[in-house]
This record gives sequence, structure tokens and C-alpha cells, in this order.
Amino acid sequence: MAPARRRSHLPRLGGATTPLQALAMALLAIGLTGLQPNLLLGAMAIGLGGLTGLKLWEARSLGEHRIVSLLLLIGAGLQASMRPDLGPSLLQAGTSLLALASLLALELGEGLGWQVVLRRSAQVLAAALPLALVLLLLVPRLAPFSAMPNQRSSTAMVGLSDSLEPGSIAELLDNPSPAARVAFPGGQPPATDQRYWRVLVHDRFEGHRWTGSTAAPAEPNDPRQGSANPPATAAATQLWLNEASGLPAVPWSGRGRPLGQELLAAGNGELRHRGPSDQRRVYAIADDDSLNPWQQQPPSPADLGLPRGQNPRLKALAAIWAALPTPAQRLEAARHWFGSQNFSYSVTPGTLPRQAPLDAFLFERRQGFCGHYASSFTALMRAAGVPARVVSGYRGGRWVQAIGGNGYLDLRQADAHAWSEVWLPDEGWRLVDPSLWIASGGPGLGKARSGAMEWLQQQWWGLDISWTRLWLGYDRQSQQALLQRLLGDQQQWLGALVLMAVGLCLAAALALLSWLQRRSAGDGPRRALEAILRQLARAGLGPEPGETLPAFAVRVEQRWPQLTPELERFVALYQQRRYGPPSRPNRADRELRHSRRQLQRRIQRLPR
Repeated sequence: MAPARRRSHLPRLGGATTPLQALAMALLAIGLTGLQPNLLLGAMAIGLGGLTGLKLWEARSLGEHRIVSLLLLIGAGLQASMRPDLGPSLLQAGTSLLALASLLALELGEGLGWQVVLRRSAQVLAAALPLALVLLLLVPRLAPFSAMPNQRSSTAMVGLSDSLEPGSIAELLDNPSPAARVAFPGGQPPATDQRYWRVLVHDRFEGHRWTGSTAAPAEPNDPRQGSANPPATAAATQLWLNEASGLPAVPWSGRGRPLGQELLAAGNGELRHRGPSDQRRVYAIADDDSLNPWQQQPPSPADLGLPRGQNPRLKALAAIWAALPTPAQRLEAARHWFGSQNFSYSVTPGTLPRQAPLDAFLFERRQGFCGHYASSFTALMRAAGVPARVVSGYRGGRWVQAIGGNGYLDLRQADAHAWSEVWLPDEGWRLVDPSLWIASGGPGLGKARSGAMEWLQQQWWGLDISWTRLWLGYDRQSQQALLQRLLGDQQQWLGALVLMAVGLCLAAALALLSWLQRRSAGDGPRRALEAILRQLARAGLGPEPGETLPAFAVRVEQRWPQLTPELERFVALYQQRRYGPPSRPNRADRELRHSRRQLQRRIQRLPR
């Protein structure tokens, strides 16, 4: 009977390989949790991660473990194409470092411990950084994968919805989950009364619910929008980090110039992002105080529409205002009426009846939150002959001055707010917040949050903002501006410039790695001894010709008795490492290096 076949365990398989690969696999798996399986690249990355884990589980030979290391590196690169923000980038860097270290341990065998292979892997990555920087700066950049079209997401946004039906909400709960963060030019936010961040426009009214129509977005090269690809500089743009919302629209102030082909400004003032709505979206807006085209876009018939037979008392009140000659006077009449009635702001207003809900709110309940006031005021304006619509988004935000970078405005889902816009012929669309007209208990700007965990989270977000501005903010427009400064009109020399820079970086990397290899391949104990002898010589004492190390140590101790403990330990460790059995060389080298540093610090304190 033939003997059973056994898988061979190659003797060169490094002892640190499997633990390093297992740790790299754990980091890769953590990064996979932030990907969306309904995206093609997300599904590919998740599938590759699963295959890598299975391969690691069944790997036994040198070749199989080599494949695992390569799969880990590919998986980290695939994640980097979809998740380039700070947290995932750190995970990807850790995965790459561990995968490279496992590959080195695999090739070098069992002679080196995991600390050594990690250090050598870090040296390889450091030598490759100049080349990566050159490729980033000079090679033409592609559009980010996050801007690829996505299937319609089923994720619902907490705090905002594509429809507004305040009468169906009995209680409004506070939700402190993050919504967006924005950094401003100069590091200072706008005034508190200007912090309205529009997201959705609701111009269709069904008597109890507001929905939005499909307004055509402006083309990216629309001359009203300015340059399609203006240079985005860190000092001239707002940088937004919008959390996954499930909505195609993203928050902005309604002013400024959207930067990037993934942003489209609709005719109703919505800013739509063509990236996946179930992932965090990063975008920039050039600061500009001039009016945007949407603010002068004339109203449509839908902006005066009201369902027949609904809310008769509301229409009767608005008919009185309709007799006033100008829309501005009708607006002032509404402001005076709301302020003179006994309205109050409440997050627990109870539900409203299905029939004539706005009548019940305006003339009976008279308590509610922002959705009630924006909805009823907009309907009143329409009934009075003034085009109006409801806008939902965020109001306020808390300013955070991060230690590790510029400050930013922190928006939470609890800052979700609704207000109105009315059309005035001589002005365009004007923002009106009727919630501020009520007699008492108006909406606040969110509660300040405190605590150690909250502070740490805010500081981390500050670092994330800085990383995004410095790293992700370098887009195709920024690259074109850099190339214009470097080459001017001689863009045909870009290829030669890239080749020359790549060649220089490769030569410098190879020289650095060669020097590091010669340094690490040398006699470590001898280098430690020579460092001590040089320092003692500078202090005024050196060995005599033919003098042994113990004899020289005695002379040193006679001159400087305070060096005795550290010097005796160093000499003992050196002789043990030099002449003793090499049972645990890595540990002996660490102890010798530690003893050398202690002795050097003591020598530095000798009187001159």
C-alpha cells in the first residue's frame, strides 16, 4: 500500500510569516466593513478578501504563503481606490506593511524575528515614498471611483427625507449622529444667522405632504456656472465631508461655485452629487458671495399649486393678504400674524388629522416644530398669490477648533431643519424661516456636547479634514495648475519630466536600500562598541595599543567612577554576544543596544 501523501512544510518558511499575515488579514477585514457590496468594485474587494482569508487558512507551503502576501497587497490597493479618507488609509497602510513584512519573513527564513522584518519593511516603504509622490503629482489623475454611477440605494437618511409630512410625526427625537463636516477658507465659519445648509427643495404639495419635483441640473460647462474645472486651492474653497445619506443631494449654502464634474447644481438650488449616496462624499465649493443662477430662476406653476378642497380656513386667511398690492407686503403681514398668535415650538406636538391638517395646526393646536411652520407658511403664501416652496437641510452646527489642524463646522442629524423660500420679483428667491417668528420656544442651534470621547472624536475629525484637504484635495484641476507653473506652455515635455523624476527616485531608493542593507549586514556588536569608544575619546580617554576591553574599562572606571554600573553591564553584554553561544541573538542584540544607549547618556553628563 502506498504511503499517504503529506504536504511538505518547507524549512525556509519564516516563523513570523503566519502571525503577520493573520494580523494583516484582520486589518483588511476591518477595512472591508466600510465597502458597499452593491458596487462593482466593492463586491470585487469583498470577494477578494474572502478568498484571501480562505487561502491563508489552508496555506502550508512557501509558494502558498507568498500568494497570500500578494493577495493582501492587492486587496489593500483595491480598498485605497474606494476609501481614501484618513481612517481607512491608516488601515490600508498597516495591511501593506504587515503583508510586505510577511513576504520578507518568507524569503529570509527563520533567522529574523518579526521586529526585524517589520523594520526592514518600513524601510522599503519609506524608500518608495518619493516615487509614489512623483507619480501622484505628475501622472495624469483619473476621476475617483466613488464618482461612478451607482444603483439606487435603499438606505434612508436619518434626519432628512425626500418628502416632508410633519402632521404624521407625534414626537421628534434628538439624533446626535454625524451628518457632515465643513472647513472654510481662512478657518472661520459664517455668522450664526447665515448657517443654513440647503439639501432638498419640496415644491409639490398634496394637502398633507410635501415632495420635490425633478429639476433639471445645470450642465457642468454651463456658462452661468463659471469655469467647469476651476483650480481648487485650499485657501479658496469650502471642503465638505458628507456622511452617507441615501439622497442624491448634498448640503451647501446655496452660494459659491461647485468644483468638480461630480457636482451638478439644479435649477431649484439643490446640489446633486453623482457619487454613491450610501458612501461618504467629499466635495469642494469655491467661495463666492455673488448670486447663483438658481436664485434668479423664475418660479414654475408648481410653486403656486395647492390641492382643491383642502385647508379652507388657511385659504380664507390668505385671501385677506392677497388683497395687499405687493408680495413683500403679504410676507410682512404673515410675519406679523405668526408673531401675534400664541404659537409655541414643540418637539412633541402629536399628530394632525388627515383632513385639513394645516387648518388644525394654525387655528387649533398652534404648537409644532420647524416642519409645521415651514409647511403652513408656504401654503399661506401660495394661497396669497406668492410663489413659495419648502426647503429642508441643516441649520447651525458647532464650531470645533481642532488641535491638529484648522477648525471645522460639525453638523449632526439633530441639526436637520426646514424653512421656506418665497419669490419676490425684484429680489428672486428669499430665505424665510417662520420658526423664528413664534412667540416662545423657537428652535435652537443644537446642544453643545462634552466629554472625553466627544473631544477625541472631534480631534480625529479635525485630522480627517486636514488629511482630506492636503491629500484628496489634490485633484486634476490642482495638478493642471502645478504643471502650468512647472512647464508653462511646454506641456509636451511632461513625459520626459515624469521619466526623469521616476529614474531619480528609483536610483535614490536603491542607494538607500543598499546602504541600509550594508549597515544591517555589518557587525552590530562591533558598531555599538565603536560608538562608545568614539564618545569616550571625545571625553578625553581612549584605549592604548594592544589594550583589552576589560583593561580599558578598568581605566575608564578609575577616571570616572560614576560610569561603573553602566560600563560593566555593557562590557558583559558585549562579550556574551561576541563570544557566547548564539542561542537568542535578537534578544541579545536588543539588550546590548539598550545598554549602549544608557551608557551613552551617562557619558554625555560627564563634566567637560
